[in-house]
Amino acid sequence: MSRQFMTIDNVPVEIKGEKNILELVRREGIDLPTFCFYSELSVYGACRMCMVETKRGGMEAACSTPPKAGMEIFTNTPRLRKYRKNILELLLANHCRDCTTCEKSGRCRLQYLAKRFGIKKVRFENSSNKNLIDDSSVSIVRDQSKCILCGDCVRVCEEVQNVGVIDFAHRGSKMTVTTAFDEPIGDSNCVSCGQCAAVCPTGAIVVKSNTDKLWNELSDKNTQVVVQVAPAVRVAITSELGQGNGQNSMGKIVAALRKMGFDKVFDTSVSADLTVIEETNEFIGKLQQKENLPLFSSCCPGWINYVENFHPELLNKNISSCKSPMQMFAAVLKDYYKSDDKKLVSVAIMPCSAKKYEATREEFKRNGVPDVDYVVTTQELINMIKESGIVFSELEPEAVDMPFDLSSGAGVIFGVTGGVTEAVMRKVLSDQPISVVRSLAFETVRGMDGVKEAALTVGDREIKVAVVSGLKNADDVIKKIKSGEAHYDFVEVMACPGGCVAGAGQPFAKDGGKLKRGDGLYQADKMTSISRADDNPLMEKLYSGILKDRVHELLHVHYHVK
Repeated sequence: MSRQFMTIDNVPVEIKGEKNILELVRREGIDLPTFCFYSELSVYGACRMCMVETKRGGMEAACSTPPKAGMEIFTNTPRLRKYRKNILELLLANHCRDCTTCEKSGRCRLQYLAKRFGIKKVRFENSSNKNLIDDSSVSIVRDQSKCILCGDCVRVCEEVQNVGVIDFAHRGSKMTVTTAFDEPIGDSNCVSCGQCAAVCPTGAIVVKSNTDKLWNELSDKNTQVVVQVAPAVRVAITSELGQGNGQNSMGKIVAALRKMGFDKVFDTSVSADLTVIEETNEFIGKLQQKENLPLFSSCCPGWINYVENFHPELLNKNISSCKSPMQMFAAVLKDYYKSDDKKLVSVAIMPCSAKKYEATREEFKRNGVPDVDYVVTTQELINMIKESGIVFSELEPEAVDMPFDLSSGAGVIFGVTGGVTEAVMRKVLSDQPISVVRSLAFETVRGMDGVKEAALTVGDREIKVAVVSGLKNADDVIKKIKSGEAHYDFVEVMACPGGCVAGAGQPFAKDGGKLKRGDGLYQADKMTSISRADDNPLMEKLYSGILKDRVHELLHVHYHVK
């Protein structure tokens, strides 16, 4: 097949299978501005910021126009610059301009492009309505005055998560993004995954923050504050603190938390080891009984919310009864550190907005008191570090506190899609060298594909496993299982595409960034002397100590079907 070329800004460029001009232009190092384009979503073409000019003076949307041999386009003509500035001014004319107090300030796409194109004043009167805030959800906050109608949230909710609780309503100047019948988002079937907030280019949808209350707890001398840090946080926090993306910074996180006043700092990888042991035992039991298969993982709260809303028949039959690692550890910590002298506050640093909802569930309260008092996202932790004046890059790494100071590599990789399954594989295939199991996992369950499959031979039985990330993919797998088209014994599900490394509470990352974070966790696994959860000596101490005769109470849950 002969090579095909088109011309971009008077330079011949080879076409190499790009779906649209935008991909080709960006491949050549030209950053065409966009609001509504994500390669993972359908092409919407609403913002018109990526327009290019043809040789004949026509205008084409680069995101929706396929490249053709012989085509000649220009990306930065005076006409295009004027056109883009007009779009930005019109958007700002109907946009809340309280940028300094916006949660997305410094990370807002509209703010960035306005600065890039030199918008120093807006000629049009501001028609934004500032009384359009919906904070009914415990996980996210919606502010209609900051919405630019790019449709990113609508498409990710429908196409990636299969939830579809928000959509466009009305027409023309009255068009808005809202829920059915304009009900509060907290009263809808929203699963709190927060992917709408992750892709929103402005502050129209953000993850809810409650760090103001936490600061008060940290400054109270009569309060002991214990904190756990999820595995995925350590490889994402550095992307906004000047150290790149994917670097393992757990030691620096521990040091920063101590400087901010946290009394005890722990790694959620410890309770991920507990989850591996409990979930594997549950899985083996179901295999032996040959009933209620497949067993679905239960560590992702967005996934649990989705099952409750759309597949409730699976909830207490096929979903593992294991609590998430966050809730397991919180139950243990609240029990271990309870005191009559001081108030005990349990904090969880998580990559996920749905964890905020999970912490409020009645199933995770004892005598009306939640096991997790505050869920703080990676983004909130970044803001707290900056507010404290801590220079993160100059911190000396520190170790977590005893007695919960040992965790395995199996627990660390929980933060990436396929990590839970690989951790279970390591326990089920305990007779195999860890290098063999890692190689098998690399070939089958690692990577960012939305659906992955593996077949394991355990004894004389073949076990079929599926790894799923993204709720639309999960729904497709469930339908195939119900129709008999597919059979699996174990299914891992993560609501966020790529797993917790791409959670809504993390600094936003596209596919390449997710891969770097996943690789960071696998590197951390290799640097851990303990590879399998059941080889962790702390597990034996826990089971013979605080968990003795209390395993079901502290580590398992029965969900109340709505």
